[in-house]
Amino acid sequence: MTSVRSKVPMGVDKSHDDRRMMSHSRRLSGRKIAVLAADGFEKVELVIPMRALQLGGAKTEIVSLRRGRIRGVNLHMPATRVGVDKVVTDADPGDYDGLLLPGGFINPDLLRQSAAARDFVRAFDYAGKPIATLCHGPWVLASAGLLTGRTLTSWPGIRDDLVNAGATWLDREVVRDRNLVTSRGPQDMRAFLPATLDIFAESSNPSQTVTNHNGSDPQLNKPLGWAVAALHWSPKPSAAALTSVAAAALASPLRRRVSIKN
Repeated sequence: MTSVRSKVPMGVDKSHDDRRMMSHSRRLSGRKIAVLAADGFEKVELVIPMRALQLGGAKTEIVSLRRGRIRGVNLHMPATRVGVDKVVTDADPGDYDGLLLPGGFINPDLLRQSAAARDFVRAFDYAGKPIATLCHGPWVLASAGLLTGRTLTSWPGIRDDLVNAGATWLDREVVRDRNLVTSRGPQDMRAFLPATLDIFAESSNPSQTVTNHNGSDPQLNKPLGWAVAALHWSPKPSAAALTSVAAAALASPLRRRVSIKN
């Protein structure tokens, strides 16, 4: 099991957040979650959810395209590396109970070009196993041919790609569609974490889906202001712009549920 405790962004009160999250520990006891990532993963989108899964009692393994240590990013800047547990060609989807797909614009672009990665993701969906992804992560689902008739969200910049792949796209902080949980990006971590823990803790229920929508939401008229500002002003944008988001997410109650229809 790969541990990421030492790689949580600076500024996060680990002792306080650990106590809060440990109150829900063992919900995922016995569950094994694959974290599919390649070089260029958004650091906060791998480290924070993976830590939450571990504190919830799950075992996690990082599955990637190559052996060794893969490089994370903070928006456009290089970040720390994490160790790979298994190469995707050696990993058996049947060994895992769920799949986490972090984003970052480089990571999923590499994954979607890999036939082995596409097959790995398809196996989880075909088996009805839970998949949680955010930001640019749904690109991999599109390339795997899994989005026809699905409802999800993502980083707004890839909205058209997902709609063209057959999905309904919603501009919401978190969307649940059967075995799939999605969020727009690190700004939605506070909603993404409890939704992810919930879907990995329960048995798959095909009747659960997002409610109250009528087709895709429209395209945005301009890029997200906070992301543009972070790229323009900060030499290390995630450290400055996203640490507060991660801290708030880890401090939030983990039992807050997504609105679903039974």
